[in-house]
Amino acid sequence: MIYLVEDDESIRELVVYTLNSQGLEAQGFERPSLFWKALEKELPSLVLLDIMLPEEDGLSILKKIRIRPDVRKLPVIMLTAKGSEFDTVVGLDSGADDYIPKPFRMMELISRVRALLRRSEDNGAEEYRMDNLYVCPGKHEVTVDKEPVNLTLKEYEMLCLLLKNSGTVLSRTQLLNQIWGYEFDGESRTVDVHIRTLRQKLGTAGDMVETVRGVGYKISGKSA
Repeated sequence: MIYLVEDDESIRELVVYTLNSQGLEAQGFERPSLFWKALEKELPSLVLLDIMLPEEDGLSILKKIRIRPDVRKLPVIMLTAKGSEFDTVVGLDSGADDYIPKPFRMMELISRVRALLRRSEDNGAEEYRMDNLYVCPGKHEVTVDKEPVNLTLKEYEMLCLLLKNSGTVLSRTQLLNQIWGYEFDGESRTVDVHIRTLRQKLGTAGDMVETVRGVGYKISGKSA
């Protein structure tokens, strides 16, 4: 089940209809209070969340989700007309796994939803150790200098993909296709924003994520 919190009736009905037509069961909510009531009855597999809402905004809802032990790992995609880079960074820093500015193409939304659902279920088993960085996909654990690091799902997936291809440069197109599941349209800043927040959260280990100008990104260091 996918929950959508969106006060615009036309958008809400179109998104719910499209998800259901693609075999993804969905339910829409006009107000946050209705969403919270539904959450007590059934936990969804993913939440689509608008920012500008009555009662309370989407970022407030997101923050509450991330501090509740029973739902804090829920995958969340933000849907919003506020599409500046600043708004994107705020949303990602608040714990969003992905961010889609309006207007968006329905099939792009479906693709991102499928990719996030697929990867949220794929925990993997391999461990990665590089300098002071440790990642255990099986436990969904990331530490730097043995201190836990809290990453969004997309930041975590990007880190694991870079580690899996350690020393190899991955282009923005490769990262988008493998993590978000859709073709790079030449305009998206999604990868750059996620890399920036990933570096910030990794602290002293952030410098291992290198930018290869005009190509993409790689991670390099001494494997333990």
